Amino acid sequence: MHREEVNDETAVPAGDVAAGFQALIDSDGRVEPRDAMPEAYRKSLIRQIAQHAHSEIIGMQPEANWISRAPSLRRKAILMAKVQDEAGHGLYLYAAAETLGADRADLLDMLHNGRQKYSSIFNYPTLTWADMGAIGWLVDGAAIVNQVPLCRCSYGPYARAMTRICKEESFHQRQGFEILNTLSHGTKAQHAMAQDAVNRWWWPSLMMFGPPDDASPNSAQSMAWGIKRFSNDDLRQRFIDMTVPQSEALGLTLPDPELAWNDERGHYDHGDIDFTELFEVILGNGPCNKQRMEKRRGAHEEGAWVREAASAYAAKRRTRQTAAGSAA
Repeated sequence: MHREEVNDETAVPAGDVAAGFQALIDSDGRVEPRDAMPEAYRKSLIRQIAQHAHSEIIGMQPEANWISRAPSLRRKAILMAKVQDEAGHGLYLYAAAETLGADRADLLDMLHNGRQKYSSIFNYPTLTWADMGAIGWLVDGAAIVNQVPLCRCSYGPYARAMTRICKEESFHQRQGFEILNTLSHGTKAQHAMAQDAVNRWWWPSLMMFGPPDDASPNSAQSMAWGIKRFSNDDLRQRFIDMTVPQSEALGLTLPDPELAWNDERGHYDHGDIDFTELFEVILGNGPCNKQRMEKRRGAHEEGAWVREAASAYAAKRRTRQTAAGSAA
């Protein structure tokens, strides 16, 4: 899809674009694909939506690794459904980016050559079955806190995609909680496995919200544009406040000895987060960065024949439709 098909600003003076756009943002309205918008807003949305889409697609890998090793047919079916959901989320999001004039093939090329990123959380290994529970409870739980406000994003197609995605993520979070609850109340070995998974995934889950507000280069502008509704630190605090009582219900301990309720703040206090690790993973130095990207590039190359066949079929269909139209 070409940009001029969705967002033609050529006949609109820049000053009018800025004024009309700002009035829409100030009124808490929705920007739609054919509305005039500043170029910086369009590029920022493409960056964020693409990173989100990439994360959904890469995020299939650590869980798909456990489909064949799920402990029961029921668990296998649920995990397969979840991985399929993640693929669907990626497709919704790539489609939303296309309404801004982005080309899906270009976005994938930028992912494959490292010019676009995906969530750092998917560069950690899944060592045991309990990791499927920890990912569902913690990672998808953090995603819900981060993504529910995006249902009110100022860009309409992104907001509408998020409404459906969040409904499915809610199922994923409950699935993870149920896995951990079963393990935690099982044998001593199962409880220990659940606790180990939580110990490994807790801090990376907190880093999913991004760097602290004073070190986040895009957060303030995204909030001014109505793309984001809350800052990184505010969302992180919401997640902590939500998760601590859930951990108590699970009978599991979160690996932060400084977690404590603060009556004055009305929130849980927590220990310092080592964001050095986050920045190292973003730079490509996480435990599974290389493995994830090698597998993604390999899958893309192996699927080339499918894309070529689909393109050939679409071209053939268009030719037939054109011929039928001419004959009529």
